[in-house]
Amino acid sequence: MTNLQLNGAVSQLSAKLANLEKQQDMPAIVLKRHRNAICYLYVVYTLDWPEKSVVRQLQRTTRVSGTGFLVGDDLIATNRHVLQPWFEDPDDGAAIREGAIPKIEKMVAFFPGLMDPVRLTNVRVSMDQDLAVAKIADGPLPDTFQPLSLAASDGDPGDPVIVVGYPLGTSTMLAKSPANLYKRLASSKDTIQVANELAANALIRPSATCGHLSDVVDSKLIYDAPTAQGGSGGPVFNSQGKVIAVNAAYIEGFNGGTIGISAQALKPLIASLMHHPQG
Repeated sequence: MTNLQLNGAVSQLSAKLANLEKQQDMPAIVLKRHRNAICYLYVVYTLDWPEKSVVRQLQRTTRVSGTGFLVGDDLIATNRHVLQPWFEDPDDGAAIREGAIPKIEKMVAFFPGLMDPVRLTNVRVSMDQDLAVAKIADGPLPDTFQPLSLAASDGDPGDPVIVVGYPLGTSTMLAKSPANLYKRLASSKDTIQVANELAANALIRPSATCGHLSDVVDSKLIYDAPTAQGGSGGPVFNSQGKVIAVNAAYIEGFNGGTIGISAQALKPLIASLMHHPQG
């Protein structure tokens, strides 16, 4: 091997090592830059049965948590099944077909650094994708809360990805809290109380996992970055810190089967809510 060839091989190896180091650093970089824009969502809804319903049952109350992220000054994006939890739920679907009426009782977002949650309103959902966008009802957020940028394309198989969200909801955040707070709240069954206490102690903090994009099929992106219930609706970043997908689901028992929905499918929803906020 000539000196020229040797220098070329060393340069290529150095570039690969630098790229690997960059990939390893990306979760920390993404969290540092974009943490404030990624919120913990808490939704409470009921299924009510009208008096005239032939099949009448007791009112049922359900509580759901998930992840959302800023896509505009007062807009958050997430999954439809987070803001309309009865979406694609077989039991709720059957009840609704029999006459039950779903009603949102509470829909709030906890942002890192804010002491109190903000209310969400004007939900806009996709009719063919598990996506939703909602408006923040409680005034403007501080200037430090900047919307995330959507990537121009989905990326290619093999590209690194970073998934950020709140897997397992308050349980994960509480596990990272100081010992005295953990001991006081660990046995609590009241999720909203725990979330409020975490917010009051500046402990609303998302988690990041990393992996690689394995496939892109239509508007679905498949990657191996692990997630769990509660991570639904979180942003999936590329190595440039742009959002390429909304984390949506995972295949039980298969670590390589996490599924996101292309951020490209969010754009019509965002435009619709921006141009017709009350429609």
